[in-house]
Amino acid sequence: MSPRPDVVIVGAGMVGAACAAALAREGLHVETIGEPAGGATAAGMGHIVAMDDSEAQFALTSYSSRLWDALDLPPQVERERRGTLWVAADEQEMAAARAKHSFYTAHGVQAEVLDERALAGAEPELRAGFAGGLRVESDSVVYAPAAAAWLARDVPHRAGATAVSVAPRRVTFSDGSSISCGAVLVAAGVASTALLPQLPIRVRKGHLAITDRYPGFLRHQLVELGYLKSAHGHAAESVAFNVQPRATGQILIGSSRQYERADARIDSPLLAAMLRRAFHYMPRLAQLSVIRTWTGLRAATPDSLPLIGQLQPGPWVAAGHEGLGITTSLGTAAIVADQMMGRATAIPAAPYSPGRAVA
Repeated sequence: MSPRPDVVIVGAGMVGAACAAALAREGLHVETIGEPAGGATAAGMGHIVAMDDSEAQFALTSYSSRLWDALDLPPQVERERRGTLWVAADEQEMAAARAKHSFYTAHGVQAEVLDERALAGAEPELRAGFAGGLRVESDSVVYAPAAAAWLARDVPHRAGATAVSVAPRRVTFSDGSSISCGAVLVAAGVASTALLPQLPIRVRKGHLAITDRYPGFLRHQLVELGYLKSAHGHAAESVAFNVQPRATGQILIGSSRQYERADARIDSPLLAAMLRRAFHYMPRLAQLSVIRTWTGLRAATPDSLPLIGQLQPGPWVAAGHEGLGITTSLGTAAIVADQMMGRATAIPAAPYSPGRAVA
């Protein structure tokens, strides 16, 4: 008979896997439930990036990035430090680039403002005429499914089990069986609300496309500075330029956002708009062969910050990371582990507390 788990984690994507690994390192008996490395983990881009939309967002993304840097990752994770190049289309966006540069350098992140000529030299395939940009060399990329599988490689997983309800110390499955444990952590992305409907999580659907192999075509992860308005706005639909080179030589093309669309169906007009946006920035992308397109569902919160901590009363939560779950997974896991073990957290945890948003 297997021992009673100290923690059962509902969700085995990147956030769940990172939490499982962190808690197992504390000597706890941890089990995970759910599709391994599935959901948003399988569908996303794998960008590890410091973001400055708010002080709390920067604290978590930069902390997590440092934790990623400390890992000795195996080759299958395909970790590459490509850096992020934020592209400024005009002088207004150049002002935003300079503001980001000031924020990053004041917070210890190395960044470099590029003028039009330097931008063209950094990424020759960009269309001529952009005002410049900002390069952040420390950002990187991983192949997220492999990273999640590696993190949770030694953690027991309940294959085929589907959780239908949770309590502070019990998970009940679709076949009527249940398991008792010391604590329950819900880290199931958009599916978290099926177990905890009080969570203020909205579904945000996204499309991605990937090309055949074209080594050397793209050097950096490229993001338009207008992406920030798209990513954190509340329009029902939006697209933005966001491309990423993969270790395989392929190019991943994004991005789109749709609220309250929980199906996996490709929205052809929106996908076409996303690709047109990419071709506007990099015209020769239109000559490359796209071999697959797909969608993913992000778990978004009203203030664009995840929910990390214990519901009072209730289970623990690590959800609502939207498009930053890969980046922030390790920081999230560290906060959960510190709190469960009764320690002070390395960064203030209050901005991410579920109590801020759950009555």
